[in-house]
Amino acid sequence: MATVEEFIRTYSEAISNHNAAVLVGAGLSIPAGLVNWKDLMRTIAEEINLDVEKEHDLITVAQYHTNERGGRQRINQTLVNEFADRAQITENHRILATLPIETYWTTNYDHLIEQALQDAGKRTDVKKKGEDLAITLSHRDAVVYKMHGDISDPSNAVITRDDYEDYGVTSRGQLFSTALRGDLVSKTFLFLGFSFSDPNLDYTLSRIRVLLKGNCREHYYLIRRLKRADFKSSKDYRYACIKQELQIKDLKRYGIMAVMLDSFDEFTHTLNRLQQAYRSRQIFISGSAHEYQPWSEYESQQLLTLLGKRLVSKDLNVITGFGLGVGPHIINGILDELEKEKTTDYSNHLILRPFPYAIKDPQKRKSRWTNYREEILSKAGIAIFVFGNKKDTSGKVVLADGMLEEFQIAHRRGLFLVPVGATGYTAEVLYKKISDDFYTYFPKVGGIKAAWVALNKKGTPNQIVERILKFISFATLTRQSGRETNPD
Repeated sequence: MATVEEFIRTYSEAISNHNAAVLVGAGLSIPAGLVNWKDLMRTIAEEINLDVEKEHDLITVAQYHTNERGGRQRINQTLVNEFADRAQITENHRILATLPIETYWTTNYDHLIEQALQDAGKRTDVKKKGEDLAITLSHRDAVVYKMHGDISDPSNAVITRDDYEDYGVTSRGQLFSTALRGDLVSKTFLFLGFSFSDPNLDYTLSRIRVLLKGNCREHYYLIRRLKRADFKSSKDYRYACIKQELQIKDLKRYGIMAVMLDSFDEFTHTLNRLQQAYRSRQIFISGSAHEYQPWSEYESQQLLTLLGKRLVSKDLNVITGFGLGVGPHIINGILDELEKEKTTDYSNHLILRPFPYAIKDPQKRKSRWTNYREEILSKAGIAIFVFGNKKDTSGKVVLADGMLEEFQIAHRRGLFLVPVGATGYTAEVLYKKISDDFYTYFPKVGGIKAAWVALNKKGTPNQIVERILKFISFATLTRQSGRETNPD
């Protein structure tokens, strides 16, 4: 098995590198208000004189019912009754949708994943039929592959034994299977709400294992540890534990590592930690500078250029609003480092969000900029504040009020705050503000106080940058471990 920490570290890296995918099963939809498959098939089983509690192969139960009734109209109606506008999006759906994951696979018929992505403001390309795979939605943010169909077309949902047997020879099945094989080879998957009893997935995984001769990519599967209270007898519980352990070991043949959790609530907690770990790799840099005193212009620009270089060398990603006197030098440093690494693709390491200045109406401009800041900071987990001054309408150099607003938004959103007091101006004001109430901003984060004090000390550009990197390392360690230690 993999530890939660291993999963969070590896999968958050896959997200950052645009190599992450999710495969969602029915278990993710149950907390949303939908019944599990056993309850869904209960009436269907009773109509052919079977007890669903005694049945483990529900695909065959569906087939028996279809055989007896001469068609699957009754099953189709049951699906429509269960899935039509009944379920509500859960926190787990929301977390998955806000992460920059571009590939979602599901065996579910409901619309929860698509709705969560749309609520997150993402343009979503949904694939329901084989021919959908030949069409690409322009400017899409995510693709949802509904390999077993959609509730909008219940007669073509994969549910009976016939459906599963036909899947491998129909154009739909072959196209979806080919696409899934490609993703399983090239992306790191997170399996959620999945029992691994699906014949189509079993076949796909087995083909990959054979073709790659066991050298499969590593994937992750969140699974709840069985509880005695789940079973009527101790004997049943012990038997189920043995079977769960054997399944976990068997999944390793396909590169699927189980991550054992103690409760369903811990699923949400783990996904939250994953989100925080990913965001701790996204660094927002807030700052502007009409002047740099008492720093020289050369020293200041050297500091900013070096900061951009070192952040990228640590495989961190930078988000900047291109602040006057700050943004250009940060960007130069990033480009210098990427050139050193012999790549011209900076999209993974740099998000540029220059502010829309061409708005004459002051109230409209202020409102637009506030919304703009909210959107930018929603993508970050750490905010670094440097310098922070501007010229007012009279030509006087004053503190940057926009930087103060960015601090307030960042604090409200729970970002890890790094005001570099040594650079003066607004950054120094923010440093003093936090210092006056330090453990409100950094509760119980052990060892951090000495690194904090260093942010306000004078030094060379190289010393200042190394202090910044040391301080933000506490954010990464704290959020990946999911716990805070005692204050120093």
